[in-house]
Amino acid sequence: MELQGICHKMHAGLKDLSVTDQQTRKANVEYKFILDRSEINLPFTLGEELEIEWTGKIFCVSCGAKTSKSFSQGHCFKCFKTKASCDLCIMKPETCHYHLGTCRENDFAHEVCFQPHIVYLANSSALKVGITRLSHMPTRWLDQGATQALPILKVGSRRLSGHLETLFGTQVADKTDWRKLLKGEAEPLDLVKTRDELLEEFAPKIQAIREKFNQQLEFNETLEFLDQELVNEFVYPVVQYPDKIKSHNLDKTAKIRGILQGIKGQYLILDTGVINIRKYSGYEIILRS
Repeated sequence: MELQGICHKMHAGLKDLSVTDQQTRKANVEYKFILDRSEINLPFTLGEELEIEWTGKIFCVSCGAKTSKSFSQGHCFKCFKTKASCDLCIMKPETCHYHLGTCRENDFAHEVCFQPHIVYLANSSALKVGITRLSHMPTRWLDQGATQALPILKVGSRRLSGHLETLFGTQVADKTDWRKLLKGEAEPLDLVKTRDELLEEFAPKIQAIREKFNQQLEFNETLEFLDQELVNEFVYPVVQYPDKIKSHNLDKTAKIRGILQGIKGQYLILDTGVINIRKYSGYEIILRS
């Protein structure tokens, strides 16, 4: 089978969802490949050989223009410098500057930044804290390869969620070690216990941050403690993890081949190395199996 098109990050979804006990729900993760913005069933299965070839062409995922280099996961330089989705505050939401009147796109701010956000705990390579839009659960967790995830707070804006993430980040990492992620399953954690301990310890500071926001804004910023949420557990389609991590790079080697041993996060795990599909958003590729 051969398919050709512009690559985008894979779509991850859940199947066989079940509640295993009073505190946990569990599900298997399944993936669809995205070519030319159309979802297709993966043209390859675990244990089969596949080949990915880059044609040498890159197209901006925002404006569609052909570009010689990809910025911020698939953008041309012009869009990288002008689109709100490429601003620094996307990576560091606590630096949101909408209230200063300097946002690149007001519509983007209202569609993304002023939507309900979740502060969560997850277990990918180890315990981490993160944020995501309410509408992006569980996609955000699956893109990060989390095996466990637990929402702990719900707030009304991205900026507030970023300040809370920074607060918890003084004790809990906010990054995933992608190499550990791809070498095996993380040891299970008691996320409920960790949530309770963190919320108790940081309660005065959480309230102080909320009051500061309410003084700066013309409306009361919402903040809800999510103490009844279930822990989510995810099982990824992986038959074998590599002993050593070798990363494929299409910019250096335009054609790669290997036996597919698993999919986790946005990575394909081959017996010849791993490849981060999201990194090559906008690249025109050919898939062969």
